Amino acid sequence: MDFERAFGADIREVGKGEREGHPTHVVRASRTYRTSQADLWTAITDKQRIERWFGNVFGDFKPGGRFSIEGNADGDIISCDPQHTLALTWEFGGNMSWVTATIQDLEDGALLTLEHELPTDEESEAHWEKYGPGATGVGWEMAMLGLDGHVQTNGQSVIVAGQAWAEGEDGKSRLRFWAEAWGKAHAEDGTPMKIAMETAARTANFYTGEE
Repeated sequence: MDFERAFGADIREVGKGEREGHPTHVVRASRTYRTSQADLWTAITDKQRIERWFGNVFGDFKPGGRFSIEGNADGDIISCDPQHTLALTWEFGGNMSWVTATIQDLEDGALLTLEHELPTDEESEAHWEKYGPGATGVGWEMAMLGLDGHVQTNGQSVIVAGQAWAEGEDGKSRLRFWAEAWGKAHAEDGTPMKIAMETAARTANFYTGEE
């Protein structure tokens, strides 16, 4: 896997939303991939391909179906518009949030936008106040990087190479950069810069194992 283009997102955004009358936090990341819309869609929805860049997955991959990612989240597939939009619940650590993946066709590739909407119950808010959007954002940037390696190596597995990179100094440096970038996006949403960067530092320490 070539890590010369070791970046996760082209665009990072933090905002506020609402679900069933309750406020939510929205973490949004976008990245352009040098592949077709159809190929990118298959890469994020086909079980065998997902296992080559994200992790082992199980379940019924259709609207109304339930999925499970080994060592990660479970959830329900809410809706699916082939080659365009996939919406699902994301259940992890006893908490539920919502993920929407959207793919747009571009002249020179395809644009993937991942939107993760987080609840604001007491436990979730305590986690947000400690780590901010970076806890979610950095995790998805790692996935975006793995997805890029997968599509650029003709569908090969990049799991082992990606883990080794993340544990090395180059990977840790990039993780710190991503955490700081999410801190800045947090501040752009109105959070005081000092607080935003403190949450970013805690996120960086968590992902690099320096906490």
